Amino acid sequence: MWIFKLNMFAFLLLFVGQYNTFALQDVTADLFGTANYGTVAAFGDFNSDKQTDIFVIREESQLVIYFADSNSPYFKPTVHIAKDALPRDTTITSVVPGDYDGDSQMDVLLTAQISSQSNTTIFIFWGFNHTLDIGGSLRLNKTFTDQPLVMDFNGDMIPDVFGVTNSPFTEVCYLTERNQVWQKALTSPIDMRNPHSNAFVDLSKDFTADLFLTVNNNKFETWINKNGNFTKTEVMPAPPAKIIGQSSFVDFDGDGYQDHLLPACLDDTCQHSAIYLFKSGSIEWIPILSDFRQRDTVWSFVPGKPSQPLVLHLGDYNLDGFPDALAVLRNNSGGSQQAFLLENVPCNNNSCHGIGRMFHIHWDLLDLGVIQHAVMATFFDIYEDGILDMLVLSQAEGKKDLVIHALKNNFEADAYFVKVMVLSGLCFKDCPDDVKPFGVNQPGPYVMYTTVDFNGHLKNASAGQLSQSAHFSLQLPYTVLGLGRSANFLDHLFVGIPRPVGETDIRKQEWTAIIPNSQLIVIPYPHNKPSSWSAKLYLTPSDSVLLTAIALIGVCVFILVIIGILHWQEKKADDREKRQEAHRFHFDAM
Repeated sequence: MWIFKLNMFAFLLLFVGQYNTFALQDVTADLFGTANYGTVAAFGDFNSDKQTDIFVIREESQLVIYFADSNSPYFKPTVHIAKDALPRDTTITSVVPGDYDGDSQMDVLLTAQISSQSNTTIFIFWGFNHTLDIGGSLRLNKTFTDQPLVMDFNGDMIPDVFGVTNSPFTEVCYLTERNQVWQKALTSPIDMRNPHSNAFVDLSKDFTADLFLTVNNNKFETWINKNGNFTKTEVMPAPPAKIIGQSSFVDFDGDGYQDHLLPACLDDTCQHSAIYLFKSGSIEWIPILSDFRQRDTVWSFVPGKPSQPLVLHLGDYNLDGFPDALAVLRNNSGGSQQAFLLENVPCNNNSCHGIGRMFHIHWDLLDLGVIQHAVMATFFDIYEDGILDMLVLSQAEGKKDLVIHALKNNFEADAYFVKVMVLSGLCFKDCPDDVKPFGVNQPGPYVMYTTVDFNGHLKNASAGQLSQSAHFSLQLPYTVLGLGRSANFLDHLFVGIPRPVGETDIRKQEWTAIIPNSQLIVIPYPHNKPSSWSAKLYLTPSDSVLLTAIALIGVCVFILVIIGILHWQEKKADDREKRQEAHRFHFDAM
């Protein structure tokens, strides 16, 4: 009996030990088959089936949508915009899915470079019944000096197009009912940097998205949303660096505020690199990674260019509640160019200046290391299970299109998460043409949770949804917030959306006792009545549930075996007693 218990315990330990390994698995063939080529440009649920599809640019002139499917290959490509749908000599530079006409169906905005023009041209293809109307597309009658920022400028939950049309003046284009309405955007001229990394995200923790702008002379401007109007409140210089990368915004240290992350090169040739962090209310940039040395080899960032800027792609890889990053580095000794995972870990030196967190580069992830000539890497929830996997793009010799690699994340360690998607809320049960309102990418919502971890400490985290759209920001249409190993219910989950001009009330709603490992789809309908907003909860069982089930089944089998043995022994005793009784009767008869 004891041998059986020990063997069972050893099996469970072996199972758990194998399951918690920090590793990746190449699943490219399972996902894409032989169609793993092109430039991943955006993500979104185009056909409203609650599974995220992938938007890919091929040959710089085609848009291919890889639809998520339940059968292998799990992403099947369909050409939606062919070469002849655009003017001759047009190069597609980015893709931004969204509901631009307010009919709760996904449209597609393309930014393009036409050889005869220096500015960026915008095309919008209207969606209807999970297809694109190629013949009825709209070309904006003004061009931008750079790729625009897609944001909700007027707070009506319909994406608008913001940027510089005639430098240095900014304009915003509204597309309600498919009509172009241009309006002056900001009260002062903007000397916008090209390429920019503008963002539409809550920087003041009031659950209303603000506007962040990158300008020339290595400066940044913060425009806070006050009563629906944007007011410039802060101008800050960049850290002392020669090459400035793309800004990103995450809650780096878990205090509920969005922090400004900035990758940079410290010299003109980008031999020395660093990642800086700037906190709200701070007065200085804090380096959170400056050591790029792997034994005797020094790595550094790849100097950016408009088609592939120097950027970090962020996501909580290990679901500990602190966002990690993916970055492409090059070997300064003349070696290859690879993607690396930068894990958010507790600070191990005195240079964190009270932040308490820093990035640590994982040099030993073999599946990332075997992908040579990497040019871009991002997080993506491949299996819709709340675990962020990876997509890596590499340059193959002699090929125009990039090669797509998919890596499954096998590191879970019984961690928990909450996955939140905020929809437009333009309709609920009365949507036009009886469509399901799930397939729209909505910029601007803000999500934050507060809970208590297993040590009894208060824990919170926040994230903005689709805060950036230009230059391959590759943000997901939902937020995944890690909870660590605490299986407690979320005490509070807050969701806020932008507000229109003149409205003083913050549009925010709170939900309590949210189950961990669940996906929450929030429908803010109607916009001005947060108490009426609805949330649909979809539960994703944790792998600890699987382990618990296995252990429970094992215990049940063990108990059944014991019961069977006891029953067999009892039956033998009964048979023995019957024989003795029969024997006793025989002698009495004599």
